Amino acid sequence: MLVRVWPGLVAAAVMLLVGLYRIGTPELWRDEVSSWSAGGRSLGELFGMLGNVDASNGAYYVVLHGWMAVFGDSPVALRLLSAVAMAGAALFSALTAQHVFRSRVAGLAAGLLPATVPIVSRYAQEARAYALVTCAIAAGVWCLVRVLERPSKGRWAAFAVCTAVAGLLHLVSLVGVVGQLPMVLVASRRRPRVLWQYPLALALAALPTLPLVVLGRSQSDRQLSWLVRPDLHDLRFFWEELFGSHRVLYAFLALALLAIVLPGRRAAAVQLLLLAGLPVVAVWVVSQGGTSYFLERYLLFTLPTWAVLAGGGVGAVAGLLRGATGRSGATGRRGATGRRSRGVVWVAVGLVAVPAVLGLSKQAQVRAEAAHSATDFRGAAGLIAAGYRPGDGLVALAGDVAWAMVGPGVSYYLPGGVAPGPMFVARSAVEADDLYPVLSRAPADTIGDEARVWVVTIGTSDDPYQYLPAEQARALRSVFTPAEVRHVRGLTVTLLVRDRQHPT
Repeated sequence: MLVRVWPGLVAAAVMLLVGLYRIGTPELWRDEVSSWSAGGRSLGELFGMLGNVDASNGAYYVVLHGWMAVFGDSPVALRLLSAVAMAGAALFSALTAQHVFRSRVAGLAAGLLPATVPIVSRYAQEARAYALVTCAIAAGVWCLVRVLERPSKGRWAAFAVCTAVAGLLHLVSLVGVVGQLPMVLVASRRRPRVLWQYPLALALAALPTLPLVVLGRSQSDRQLSWLVRPDLHDLRFFWEELFGSHRVLYAFLALALLAIVLPGRRAAAVQLLLLAGLPVVAVWVVSQGGTSYFLERYLLFTLPTWAVLAGGGVGAVAGLLRGATGRSGATGRRGATGRRSRGVVWVAVGLVAVPAVLGLSKQAQVRAEAAHSATDFRGAAGLIAAGYRPGDGLVALAGDVAWAMVGPGVSYYLPGGVAPGPMFVARSAVEADDLYPVLSRAPADTIGDEARVWVVTIGTSDDPYQYLPAEQARALRSVFTPAEVRHVRGLTVTLLVRDRQHPT
């Protein structure tokens, strides 16, 4: 058994190491702060929130809640789950390629190739559901290719479980069915019963996702309204965004082409191409309607299939080399055979190294401190902590710009013992069963005896009130005067002090 799975285990270990490298360096961005905010609540508070917002991420938040209870909420701990999941995706990519192309070289290459893709590294280091979805879909593809060859109740059940997990974690992943249909139709020529077994398995997988579909439809305007309808230009250049590097994309396409044109399992390679590409086209078509879902991270789950296909290309080249050396007449001695085998492996490693080298600069970029976030929550928190006095207040953007998660983001990075009191908040996000707090309708009436107030807004204007609601700005101006305005990346941090005319 170990002999059969060693390529997958090696690939998983490499992907895990790549995912862990500098995993804590990039600052959390607003979506990761949302994950922290949701996952850190009690289950009762979390389910209360999901009834109003972000139900589509609810399954991930529940998983993260348990994960945080064990591992804590540091950036490394929050992201570690994604790194492990992406290692799992590499494992299943290797197993699928080895099974489809009947080649351990193809399997090893397919498992290693995800680690060369910059966007895979990016989401292996993000506290969101996308890596888990990618792992579930990769496992589902492995189950599907096996069950289509030899159907059984256990294999169909495994496929249904993987599909259900992926759908619960992110509903858009269910569009992968579009790419699976050609595989099912081809398999049905030899095994007609899969024509009813496959839709039955899908129906069972879809059942647990129905509550999410209902809630998701009611919340989609709030969560996805910022996505515009994609045009043909967006579809054309989407693939570069999906890989995170046009150079790595071209390398994958070249390897995929080898799998399709070289002798070997060409038909299987074409099916994998459809499995990887059709979901993207389908989401683009669906996004022409009222709501757009056309975003590279929503389709990240297609990348393991691209790796399987590219791994097949590496395996096809290795097969040609073995055949050529075998015909050369140099097969008489065991030593010569061993040298040829090692030579084939080194050629395969060289082919995998091509996208790895081409993507190095992008790999460095996704691990930079500012790679995830355009706003420096950690820097803003550092300024507040350096000048904090007990009793200070804090005004952070909310209301129409609550999506920026400035308040929770700064609070996450504030050290223990630094806790400026939130101002102008009628109900906290937890009390409101939401990701965002409910603001007071009369800000001036909520100002207490604070002698100093920290104001954090987006942008780098010297006007501390620029993005605050008019009533909040008016209330602060009437009582406080700016004493210090500082800037960090994407944020302005202002210290206000109370006017002498308005003593506490």
